[in-house]
Amino acid sequence: MIDPSDSEVRAGALYVVATPIGNLGDLAPRAQAVLASVDRIAAEDTRSSGVLLSHFGIRTPLVALHEHNEDRVAEALIQAVRDGSSLALISDAGTPLISDPGYALVRAARAAGVPVYALPGPCAAIAALSVSGLATDSFMFAGFLPAKSAARRAKLATLANEPRTAILYESAHRIGESLADLVAVLGGARRVCLARELSKRFEESITLPAAELLAWQQADGNRSRGEFVLVVEGAPAAEDSVDAERVLRLLLAELPASRAARLTAEITGCARKPLYALALKLSDAGVQGAPENGDNSAST
Repeated sequence: MIDPSDSEVRAGALYVVATPIGNLGDLAPRAQAVLASVDRIAAEDTRSSGVLLSHFGIRTPLVALHEHNEDRVAEALIQAVRDGSSLALISDAGTPLISDPGYALVRAARAAGVPVYALPGPCAAIAALSVSGLATDSFMFAGFLPAKSAARRAKLATLANEPRTAILYESAHRIGESLADLVAVLGGARRVCLARELSKRFEESITLPAAELLAWQQADGNRSRGEFVLVVEGAPAAEDSVDAERVLRLLLAELPASRAARLTAEITGCARKPLYALALKLSDAGVQGAPENGDNSAST
């Protein structure tokens, strides 16, 4: 098994390299070493990536890989890798493929049996989630919201009953309209974190009920500047749902309380901890589950 933990570049391999989302100091030493050592770098925008590489004195040749040419050039790039060259993939900022090009290239590499190594690093979605104060145990990434209000509201409507925290990207010139649509569709009480200019000089993040967040954003024109991530609280779980209790009772007949509660949460979307408390209560009342260790045999 090849150990890709060091910075030595191997022939015939693709490296997916995360780059800074703002602060150039976030480019890891290993990423710098790999970018300087590969034969070529596939970049979303060779001009902006050229500025980054020049800052670190990296002179590796660049080839453009963007949404308009990816399907056409991916196979040729991977064929060169199969022939023994090494290739790195970067996007304009952050982790490639996260609302950025690269899927066709990585898919082609996997299909061709080419080793693909990840050099993890900055990602605006995860950075925003980590500072949001919203639930992080289960979340979804929904990418950019549509440009038109009707389509945007339709996409937001899919989050109305979504129990997971949702992460969205938005541009500066639509952030106010998007927040207004979010309030209209999901209601003003749903908590939302707005994070902008992450890792940059004017980084700012705040978590408020949606209606209050809209008013806060509109109160200062500077709050419409930069690149935005919205982290949206999941829909409140119907923790006293009759259906959830019915499912839980059925599972308790065959499973221990902890597993029955976990499966009921997955099936119904309700929170697991209240379900587990209810499972223990039902067990005490005579609804017996299997032993917690899963062993139904009698002791000998």
